[in-house]
Amino acid sequence: MHRHFEDPAIRVSLLLIATVLTLGALKISADIFAPVVLAVVTGIFLAPVTDFFEKMGIPARFAAVIVLVMGLALLGFIMFLIEPMIWTIAEALPQIRLEIRAWIYELRGLIRGLDEVNREVEEALGGNGTSAANGEEGASPMPDMSTALFLAPVILMQALIFVGTLFFFLMTRKNIYRWLSRYIGTEADTEIILGRFTAVERLVSHYFVTISSINAGLGVSLGALLMAIGMPGALIWGVAAFLLNFILYLGPVILVGALLVSGIVVFDGIMSVVPAAIFLCLNMIEGQFLTPALVGRFISVNPLLIFVSLVFWLWLWGPIGGIIAIPLLVFILVMLDIFDPEEDLAEVETET
Repeated sequence: MHRHFEDPAIRVSLLLIATVLTLGALKISADIFAPVVLAVVTGIFLAPVTDFFEKMGIPARFAAVIVLVMGLALLGFIMFLIEPMIWTIAEALPQIRLEIRAWIYELRGLIRGLDEVNREVEEALGGNGTSAANGEEGASPMPDMSTALFLAPVILMQALIFVGTLFFFLMTRKNIYRWLSRYIGTEADTEIILGRFTAVERLVSHYFVTISSINAGLGVSLGALLMAIGMPGALIWGVAAFLLNFILYLGPVILVGALLVSGIVVFDGIMSVVPAAIFLCLNMIEGQFLTPALVGRFISVNPLLIFVSLVFWLWLWGPIGGIIAIPLLVFILVMLDIFDPEEDLAEVETET
């Protein structure tokens, strides 16, 4: 029977089947696995803080509690800052709808012209000259209270999974590393694998600290410039830029769209696009100069790998996937010994 599994074609087929089944399980169980993985990545980022408290003589479980409480307090403070912006957008929704409706009226002539061309093409090809665009009009309704109540338990469950996983990971992560190091490879490889776990932890921590500093500078700059042009809620927009910039590509696109809509509501004429243009300029400077210069000093990964990883995890788990895409890519590369970050980290720590 073992001879069948020695056939390369059979092994490849089994590997493909296992991969498809694993991806399907991860996709279907995103409500469970996504917060778990996000908690582990967050725990790796917060590991140096936990080590700091442990060096002060605080037991691991109490150090994990302190770090968890500090993190939740910071999250609550950020939500407190963002709340006014959410209510402002909610109050401005009627005006936003009017602005969008005006755009639609202006483009209606062009759309009708395209519909006529499409109808003529369909008739020439033997169709009935009807189009889905001419069907029943209507927009999907906004989520009502029953939908919100239905989603609330799911969100609460994900939050509890995240908090619980983060706490126990911070408390037992060193034991987890040792256990995995013993069972992944042979006894001779235990110390090597344990060293790779430590390298991943240091590298991800450096990455998040650097990215957080860059995003903080981006948020402060955006807030100051928006305040200079008289944009309401400039501080809140700065906080939003800080948070959304953690989601590569998708986060900045969301913020540009929000700033464009808000600019149309607040300003008139050419000034309506100035807030979005300011952020685009700042984001270009950050993406083209600051991030490659600072992050590239200790993470040298092919941009194609980063893009593919980001697209894959965004497809799999949405915004959470966008946050964990780069740390997971770094984890895989280091554990597979694709590159060794120890020398680069040593150089960075020597320079700083």
